[in-house]
Amino acid sequence: MNNIIIYGSNYGTSKRYAEELGRRMQVEVVSYKELGDINEYTDVIYIGGLYAGGVCGMSKTLKKWKKEKKSLCIISVGVSNHRGQKNIDAIRENIKLQLPDELYRMARIYHLRGGIDYSKLSGTHKVMMGLLYKKCKSIPEEQRDEETKALIETYNQKVDFVNFDDLDAIVDDLNF
Repeated sequence: MNNIIIYGSNYGTSKRYAEELGRRMQVEVVSYKELGDINEYTDVIYIGGLYAGGVCGMSKTLKKWKKEKKSLCIISVGVSNHRGQKNIDAIRENIKLQLPDELYRMARIYHLRGGIDYSKLSGTHKVMMGLLYKKCKSIPEEQRDEETKALIETYNQKVDFVNFDDLDAIVDDLNF
């Protein structure tokens, strides 16, 4: 079998996870921007940062993939809590919107927590996060959920929630 880990990362946390997973599984790791022909691979792991609900580079990369007799694993990386069911449902719904039904149904999907450094955000991402922060601040305190509170607490800071131990269960589950 010919396996590959492809990552889409703007600020580095997805790349860090991809490199660590590649080291553990002894699988080639490449940015989606540098990927040659995806159809050379039978098993694909795609790790991508979440930006405005979408997984960085995933749609562009996987639309070229002919799916016969292959396996797909998608790992999202976001700053939000990756264990909260409400957040997982929202991420999966957005992934579903990015993929053809056939690909979505065949994919094993996992979620990891990344980080954010506001000083490194692009202008567009700073504006988006600023608008989200203002929206969250406008919610009455008693109605704020865990995610809203976390965004308010970490706004305009550098936070890193990367935890390589979270890869253990993924490695055990994939078996390739």
